[in-house]
Amino acid sequence: MNRRYKTRKLANMAVLPLFLVVIIGTVIFLVGHYTKDSRMMTKALSSSAEEKGNIRLTSSNNGYRIMIDAGHGGKDPGAQGRSGIEEKHSNLAIAQKVYELLLKDPQFDPRMTRSDDTFVELDERAAMANEWKADVMLSIHGNSYESGNISGTETYYRYENGIPLAMAIHQKVVEAMGFEDRGVRENHLKVLSLSEMPAVLVETGYLTNGAEEAVLLSEKGQIKAAQAIVDGLKQYFEGVE
Repeated sequence: MNRRYKTRKLANMAVLPLFLVVIIGTVIFLVGHYTKDSRMMTKALSSSAEEKGNIRLTSSNNGYRIMIDAGHGGKDPGAQGRSGIEEKHSNLAIAQKVYELLLKDPQFDPRMTRSDDTFVELDERAAMANEWKADVMLSIHGNSYESGNISGTETYYRYENGIPLAMAIHQKVVEAMGFEDRGVRENHLKVLSLSEMPAVLVETGYLTNGAEEAVLLSEKGQIKAAQAIVDGLKQYFEGVE
């Protein structure tokens, strides 16, 4: 064999493995780069989801969606109780207890319009419920009157589809609190009128009545009111199933 030809052949054989090494190295680099980018993208999407999740005060199940609205808040204090306490505080305390009770029950998926002393416009509260497609809108309040002798529990609805919900919650709250039964009534309140689902506003008692205020400001009284509202919700959904 010609020595020059043999040398060229050996050179070509040496180049071939080097060429394969380059190809394999390139493939490994591209795969690694793609994997890294994929992980980064997954992490970014996860972070985004977590940030959005922080806005939603909701449980992780898929039960009945309950929008809990603690009446008033922030620059809107609501009624002033006999002792000078503002309504917005007792509303929030009861609403938070309702939320916590519903979180423990897998058939419910609760969310709150506010979780601290902030001001939320009435139309925005209804919009939150509508956009989330809540099954129920529940607004919690405390009542007031010029005379401290007026007492009792009242519950309001706006549309006919809210009557069964109002009746169920009202009955349980009256039974639990022991306050005078002032009935279930229709009212064109904005938070009820703008809500697209059954919506009610419950006035748990009169803060201007010394005896009722003392109950509504106490931990025991707030737990009792919250449990009664939850019992009313359960009764309502048993009826619509």
